[in-house]
Amino acid sequence: MSEEYNKNDKNDNIETEFTEENHTDIQKEDVSDTAAAEEAAQDSDDDDDYEMICCMCHRPESKAGKMITMPGGIVICSDCMQKAFDTFDKNGSPYGVNVNIPGNGQGGLDLSGLSNMPGVGVINLADLGLGEREIPKNQKVKKKKAKDEKPKFDRRVIPAPHKIKKMLDEYVVGQEKAKKAISVAVYNHYKRVGSDNADGVEIEKSNMLLLGPTGSGKTYLVKTLARLLDVPLAIADATSLTEAGYIGDDIESVVSKLLAAAGNDVEKAERGIIYIDEIDKIAKKRNTNTRDVSGESVQQELLKMLEGSEVEVPVGANSKNAMVPMTTVNTTNILFICGGAFPDLEEIIKERLTKESSIGFKAELKDKYDKEENLLCKAEIDDLRKFGMIPEFLGRLPVLVSLEALTKEFMVRILKEPRNAILKQYEKLLQMDEVQLLFEDEALEAIAEKAMEKHTGARALRAILEEYMLDIMYEIPKDDNIGRVTITRAYIEKTGGPIIDMRGVMRLGVHA
Repeated sequence: MSEEYNKNDKNDNIETEFTEENHTDIQKEDVSDTAAAEEAAQDSDDDDDYEMICCMCHRPESKAGKMITMPGGIVICSDCMQKAFDTFDKNGSPYGVNVNIPGNGQGGLDLSGLSNMPGVGVINLADLGLGEREIPKNQKVKKKKAKDEKPKFDRRVIPAPHKIKKMLDEYVVGQEKAKKAISVAVYNHYKRVGSDNADGVEIEKSNMLLLGPTGSGKTYLVKTLARLLDVPLAIADATSLTEAGYIGDDIESVVSKLLAAAGNDVEKAERGIIYIDEIDKIAKKRNTNTRDVSGESVQQELLKMLEGSEVEVPVGANSKNAMVPMTTVNTTNILFICGGAFPDLEEIIKERLTKESSIGFKAELKDKYDKEENLLCKAEIDDLRKFGMIPEFLGRLPVLVSLEALTKEFMVRILKEPRNAILKQYEKLLQMDEVQLLFEDEALEAIAEKAMEKHTGARALRAILEEYMLDIMYEIPKDDNIGRVTITRAYIEKTGGPIIDMRGVMRLGVHA
C-alpha cells in the first residue's frame, strides 16, 4: 500500500509540474499575442491616417473610390483598370478574356483566356513572393481633413513675442529691431492659424520681407526661428525659379520642399514656414526685349501662393511627371518670408533722400549718405518698386524688416557670444584632444578687422579662422604634452606665433 501511495504522489507531482509549465507557456503565448495585437492595432491606426493613390491618374482614394491592390504592391483605381482592359479588348478578343472590375457591379477578374493566346504566358506573381507586399510609401498620402472641421492647432504652444526674442538672443547677436519685428509677426501669424472666423473678422497674413547686406544673418535668423518653434521649414533660392513651362524650377517646387520637410504630412506642412532667399534676383529686368521668364513673371506667379491658394504638388519629388503621385496643399496658413541683399538699392535710397538738394547754407549735400552703413534701414516701398519689384508682390509682404550692417564690434561678439559661436566650436574640437584653446581679445579684434575687409559679413569669420587654425589643428595631435594653446594678435597678423603651454612645464613662446 505504501509503495502504491508513493507512486501516486510522484504522479501527482509530475502532473503538477507539467501543469505549471503549460501554464507558463500559455502565459508567454498570451503576452506575445497581446503584444502582436497591440502592434497590429497601432499599424492599423497609422494606416487609417493615410489613403492610397492611384499610380495611373494620381487620384486619392477619397476621390477615385476603392482601390485595387495588384501583385507587387501596385495600386490602381477601378476606372483606370477598366480603361486599360477596354483598350486591350476594344477590337474584340477571340481568346476569352473576361474583364470584371470590382466596384463596377461585377464579380471579379478572369484572365484565364490569356493562356490560350499564342506567345503569351501567364505568370503568377504570388509565386515570386510579391503577392502580399505592402503598399509603397510614395503611393500613400496623408488624408485631408474635412472642410467644415475646425483646425486643431493650439496657438498656446507658440511662445509670446518676448519669449521668442529671448530664444533668438541666445543664437543671434545684435539685430534687435529685426528680432523684435520677426517675433511679433510670427506670433500674430500663428494666432491667425489657430483662430476661427465665427465673428466675421478674418486676420490677414503677415508675410515678411527681410532686407540686409550679405552675411548679416537673414537665413540664419529664419533657420533658428523654425528650429526653436519646431515647425517645418523649406528654404528655396529664387534664382532657380522660372515661369511655368520653361527650364528651371516651377513655383510649386517651393511647396514641394516644405511637404518633404513635413514628412509628406499635408496638415503639418500647411502650418510651416517657407523662406525664399535671393528674392532680389527676380526683379524686373531693365532694357530687355526678351520675355522675362525669371523676373517679373515669377513675381506674378508667386502672388496667389503668397496670398493663399490650392497648389497641386508632387509627393516625394520636386518635379511633376506621370510616375509621381500628386496631392493638394493649401498655402493660406503657410508663413512666407522673403529675403535679399538688394544690391544697388542704396543708390536709389540716396537719390530719394537728396532729391531736394540745392545751393545754399541749408542745402543737403549730395555725399551726405555716402558713408552711411545702415542705409537699407531707410528703405521704403517706393524704393523697392523702383528696384524692380512689382507693387502687387510688395503688397503681399506687409512686414518690412531691415537688418543692420555688421560692424567690428558686432563681429567680435559673433565670434564668442552665441550659444554655438565659432570659437566655442573650435574649443570643443581641441577639448576632445584634452587641449585648452584661448583667444586674446586683441586677436579677436584682428580677426574682425580682416573680416570687415572681405565685405562678406559673418561668413568671412569662419573662412579666416579656418586659415589660421589649420596648422594648429594639424600639429596639436602630434604631441600629447601640449596642454594649452593661446591665439595672439601677432599670430593673426603673421608677425609671431601662438603661445603653447606644455603640461606641467612653464609657458614657452613658440612660433608656428
